Amino acid sequence: MMRGKKEKKRRPAWGIPKGIFLFATAEGWRTSVFTESGSLCGRLDVPINTAPRGARVAAAVMVTELARDFHDTDVEVSWDPPQEPWSWTAQVTLAVKSELLSPDVEG
Repeated sequence: MMRGKKEKKRRPAWGIPKGIFLFATAEGWRTSVFTESGSLCGRLDVPINTAPRGARVAAAVMVTELARDFHDTDVEVSWDPPQEPWSWTAQVTLAVKSELLSPDVEG
């Protein structure tokens, strides 16, 4: 008997986020998200006049949602002190879980 394929989101070719580069341009806020296997670059979906703090929050939310939706992983974003005006970098790390092993992991 043939069984149908499970309806599950397919994991993307790019890996779990490891870092973010956020910068302002005349056209608006842009990001580069660094992953295990490359980077994803694009426009941050916020109004052009969003304050830097709001842009950092939006970028962090975007990355945490990507990790959760596509990798079933929770991550934490930690912004580094700015090295240049209008650009920021952040480290993305796996969130610490209170459980040691999930039930589907064999030990």
